[in-house]
Amino acid sequence: VLDEADEMLSMGFKEELEEIIGHAPNERQTLLFSATMPDHTVKHFVKNPMQVSVGTKNAGADTVRHHYYVVNARDRYLALKRIVDVHPDIYGIIFCRTRQETKDVAAKLGADGYNADALHGDLSQAQRDYVMGQFRDKTLQLLVATDVAARGIDVNDLTHVINYNLPDDAEVYTHRSGRTGRAGQKGTSIVIIHRREMNRIRSIEKMIKKQFIPTLVPTGREICENQLFHLVDKVQQVEVDHEQIDSYLPAIYKKLESLSREELIKHFVSAEFNRFLDYYKDAKDLNVVAEEKKSKRDRDRSRRDSPSFSRFLINVGSRNKLSPARLMGLINEQTPKKGMAIGKIDITDRFAIFEADARYEQDLLKGFKKGVTFEGAPVHVELTQATPSPKREKKKFSGKKFDGEFRKKKKFKKGKKKRVR
Repeated sequence: VLDEADEMLSMGFKEELEEIIGHAPNERQTLLFSATMPDHTVKHFVKNPMQVSVGTKNAGADTVRHHYYVVNARDRYLALKRIVDVHPDIYGIIFCRTRQETKDVAAKLGADGYNADALHGDLSQAQRDYVMGQFRDKTLQLLVATDVAARGIDVNDLTHVINYNLPDDAEVYTHRSGRTGRAGQKGTSIVIIHRREMNRIRSIEKMIKKQFIPTLVPTGREICENQLFHLVDKVQQVEVDHEQIDSYLPAIYKKLESLSREELIKHFVSAEFNRFLDYYKDAKDLNVVAEEKKSKRDRDRSRRDSPSFSRFLINVGSRNKLSPARLMGLINEQTPKKGMAIGKIDITDRFAIFEADARYEQDLLKGFKKGVTFEGAPVHVELTQATPSPKREKKKFSGKKFDGEFRKKKKFKKGKKKRVR
């Protein structure tokens, strides 16, 4: 009987296993167990094998939601921290590709104040048992592990599985994501990818027959709001031990009597919360637009089927922390129309021009008609006649004043514009 039979070979025990099998009788029953079982492993150990499967092979569990975040490779760790911070009650496993990456990520998380530790092949059995003991009793909130080291972990109430990198083998993703959403509970599997890995996401979707939800890396404001209300809920639900604390209350009341109720709440929240406010005060947008490789036939079909675009002018720009990803998020919020394509986007300091599917022109204008704000600024959108020159150099603008944000045509031509594709 071999548990995790495929990993026994990949971890370098092939010679030892062959030695054991060489001393076993020819007439025997061999049982191999694994969540991932390549054909060559089966043929190496048994003759005329019979396969017994529980559930559908490589199918994703219905209790697990799959999300992906697209960032630049250099921002992967920053994105990981934001994902963890926006979920204050997270209890999960972060999967890394190599032992060294596991050590590095766990060390960084520990240095940044997170309850995290690493599980990898360099640990002794005693060290492994110690780390797993802390993780099971939730002293550790996050376990950073390689696929091999995580084999055999049986924890039912994980809220999240985070793929710091996509695994080389798509089947391994099924095994990773299946560690959450167990025992009838809901779980979330998250993948952090760079912009050219969309094709790998699509292949996993086909295999597990589940769709990934594209998700934006949270902003500092979102994280601070989540952390703040989590703190308030925690205070509201805490059990008061009157026997222990009542004797201290008169002195505490006297010390705080100069503060009003509102001031006391502000001081209390700030004492617990200033760390997040300071850290995320000027946090940059980490989101990037994903790319998918297309065949020549797909590119030709895309050109034929591509919609005609209308051009719109919006009165917020880079000074308002507008980015292509945030602009698309804003459009999706105000005009939840399926299939609306977004074309070219040009962002300047004070405004932006973007293209959108002409079929939804009136829906888009109606969505931004009144009451929409972005980073505290009122948002206005209108159609513009500006068109790009054949060489996509400078653009001609109407010169029309727009909510006090735009200058004359002459100055537009001289101003520098930040161009984003």
